Amino acid sequence: MKANINRRHFLRGSGALIALPALQSLGYKAHASSKNKTAVIPKRMVCLGIGFGVTQETWLPDKKDTGFNYKLSEGLSPLARHKKDFSIVQGCTHQYSQDAHYGSTFWLTGANRYAVPGQKFSNSISLDQLAANQFGAETRFKSIQLDSEKGKAAGHGPGLSLAWDQNGKPVSGLDEPIKLFHKLFSEEKMPLEQRQAIINKKRSVLDAVLTEAKRVQRGLSKSDTDKVDEYFQSIRDIETRLTKDEQWLSIPKTKAPLAEPKEGLQGKEAIKTMYDLMAAALQTDSTRVMTYRMPGQTLLDSIGVTVSSHNVSHYGSDSRKNDSRLRDKTHSELLAGLFDKLKAIKEADGSSLFDHTSLVFGSNIRSIH
Repeated sequence: MKANINRRHFLRGSGALIALPALQSLGYKAHASSKNKTAVIPKRMVCLGIGFGVTQETWLPDKKDTGFNYKLSEGLSPLARHKKDFSIVQGCTHQYSQDAHYGSTFWLTGANRYAVPGQKFSNSISLDQLAANQFGAETRFKSIQLDSEKGKAAGHGPGLSLAWDQNGKPVSGLDEPIKLFHKLFSEEKMPLEQRQAIINKKRSVLDAVLTEAKRVQRGLSKSDTDKVDEYFQSIRDIETRLTKDEQWLSIPKTKAPLAEPKEGLQGKEAIKTMYDLMAAALQTDSTRVMTYRMPGQTLLDSIGVTVSSHNVSHYGSDSRKNDSRLRDKTHSELLAGLFDKLKAIKEADGSSLFDHTSLVFGSNIRSIH
């Protein structure tokens, strides 16, 4: 079992076991700095991706207006109260992929989609998964991926979320707030012994598959050997997940710090609720790495825009530009709310959750494809 599981304190009573957050008075570890003692707070990463870009003329500040006192753009104006706490990066180009319809596919990878000979499509490991390899060992979930409506409706290309594993394969995401809530906070109904038996069965199947794969590997060509090596890596990844599941079998999930969301939430309300749940996931240390591939069409529907998200991205007319600007402002309002929530959640040393979270918001596309 990982060290932090051993250090975790619990409330016991009436047969119940509830995990407590990290508290200094209960022995939460601290390290000495030159002048004071600061609690060792874990680092987190959150990556938020939108499709089809933004309204360039009203979202991005003037490139010449740099430095702390730059003028905030119209599209970012709802974030004014947080201006000192974020930076804007613009003027970037993707060296390899100029396909606008691929949306968020390469946003966290920067990959050359044709880098693998003989494949029509390829990707590489995403930024969040690199972070998860560093931050995810001590939490119940190494990382959590969130998704929304698929494909062109949201301006997203291939993939199942923003996340891609070390083999460049898509990592699936949860597409509804209610699913995220249950993953984080709903206790297993299945008895412990039965869940352990399922893990054991999966592990025995993996062992059998691995034995057969090693037998097949003999005498293969170089390219086929590479493919089998990739296959072995996939098996090792599954084994790692099974080991983590086994470590947490007897550790109950933390009590939910918020109410269960309604089913069927869409658009703006779905994003707001996802943000609330993301903050709760970080607050309870259920995970330290999260991504969210955000909705496009349902967001427009929820704010009264009747044009498709694809057509709004081609804002040649004044009416479409107004729709695009409204979408941008809605994103900024929701993002400001997430900042508020992260700042309101306090850590053991008095700092905020926001202070220890790297949050990235953006798109693989700047504007109008």
